[in-house]
Amino acid sequence: MLEEIDLFRLSHAMARHAGARQAVVAQNMANADTPGYGARDIAPFAAHLGDGPGFVARATRPGHLTGPAPGREFEARIERDAIRDPNGNSVALETEMLRGVDTKRQHDRALAIYRAGLNVLRTAIGRS
Repeated sequence: MLEEIDLFRLSHAMARHAGARQAVVAQNMANADTPGYGARDIAPFAAHLGDGPGFVARATRPGHLTGPAPGREFEARIERDAIRDPNGNSVALETEMLRGVDTKRQHDRALAIYRAGLNVLRTAIGRS
């Protein structure tokens, strides 16, 4: 039932994005001393919401012909403009720590949206 409500779908996707980005940040930090390793990152969550500004068609029933694929994964890409060390590594631990904090905030925000939606539903059915 809850997976059919767009608010819960959005918060779930936001939490999945935060988890995927946290995995990329952890991988970057683990390879901070690996020669030739390029720092990777995932596009911001807003970039995954649709194909562009405005209305985006969405398939809500099997008979619909258009709509984005429901299980799109988040792709980590190497940052081409990052400054590289003499050994070819482009991971800056300070940057990765900031990304980790930003990712935690995004995950916390997704949980807060989910909790708020649940509170609205509880209020609607007369439970508080």
